[in-house]
Amino acid sequence: MHRITDEQRRIRLGRRHLLAPSARATSAVEVADAVVALHATDAATVFLSVCARLTDPGVEAVERALYEDVSLVRLLSMRNTLFTVSAAAAPAIDASSARAVAAKERRRLLKQLREDGQGLDERWLAETELQTLAVLTARGHATGSELSAAVPALRTKITVFPGTRQETVQGIATRVIRVLAADGRIRRDRPRGSWTSSQFRWTAAEPWPSSDPAEARAEVTRRWLLSYGPATEGDLKWWTGWGVRETRTALAAVGAEEVMLDNGAIGWVAAGDVATEPSPEPWVALLPGLDPSAMGWADRGFHLPTGHRAALFDRAGNIGPTVWWNGGIVGGWAQRADGEPVWRLLSDVGREASQLIEAEAGRLSAWAGDARVTPRFRTPLERELTA
Repeated sequence: MHRITDEQRRIRLGRRHLLAPSARATSAVEVADAVVALHATDAATVFLSVCARLTDPGVEAVERALYEDVSLVRLLSMRNTLFTVSAAAAPAIDASSARAVAAKERRRLLKQLREDGQGLDERWLAETELQTLAVLTARGHATGSELSAAVPALRTKITVFPGTRQETVQGIATRVIRVLAADGRIRRDRPRGSWTSSQFRWTAAEPWPSSDPAEARAEVTRRWLLSYGPATEGDLKWWTGWGVRETRTALAAVGAEEVMLDNGAIGWVAAGDVATEPSPEPWVALLPGLDPSAMGWADRGFHLPTGHRAALFDRAGNIGPTVWWNGGIVGGWAQRADGEPVWRLLSDVGREASQLIEAEAGRLSAWAGDARVTPRFRTPLERELTA
């Protein structure tokens, strides 16, 4: 059995995740495919993750891919989380994960409608969806509040968690829009504000062509192994949110090969992907919270020292902005109110790394301009740096 060391894993990460300067990409789509999927729960993360990996970073390149070319799309998919993926990868992501998520979202909404007791049922929901789509088709795009103003049914209020301590009356619009988006019938268009805003307009869309879920899981697994391998079965299961049976079947379907990891665990790589790779030039990166390079594995021991976790993660397990040196997380960073990036190193990395971090912070400031970014999931170190 081949052995792949932690050092080799860090080298692969720098090269395959396009973080070493010589590996950087020329397009946002290339970045998305290199990491399979970009976390999109926080709108700013997509831009920060992409631009950290571009030779010529800039907001316009990402916006063009999202809103003009639509070569990047957002999907509620793995682990019921919003991701941004390339249009080429979207059908496999959709069939392997998003369809199941969409079905679950619809079941949940219909259950809430039944429990509310107003007689709202599946027929009422279908008619409300059709009315919403008709408005979007006629207008081209609209915000949630604009849709509610145009579609009376969206102004309906229901009682959720009836008979419990959590009982409350809430509007239905957000839930209906979420189900339509999960089904791929609408998609997020440009936000009302800047690229850091999560207040999106919506536009009509066509669902992705249906395909066999097992074949789609195999395709996602192939892509994921080429980006994140070697990785354990548990890593793939966690990242995708699949069950054990689906995970093992997908690994077998792509002919994944077993390798030995430094911690004694069995890892998996794509078929034939066992060659030793040369080290790239020394590199640093300032990556945003929830960046895929930090969130790609359940076991991050090969690039994240155990002692750094308390400072860099929130209580829910979301990682904040991180400083990287040659494939390992060595600290965290934040943006002050005046826009200046500030960081704290949790590992001793030496003078060369410190100089490169300074230069990378300048590169970030240059393309981000006047934008101010506050992570949606704030961590202890990020809060301290901005206090």
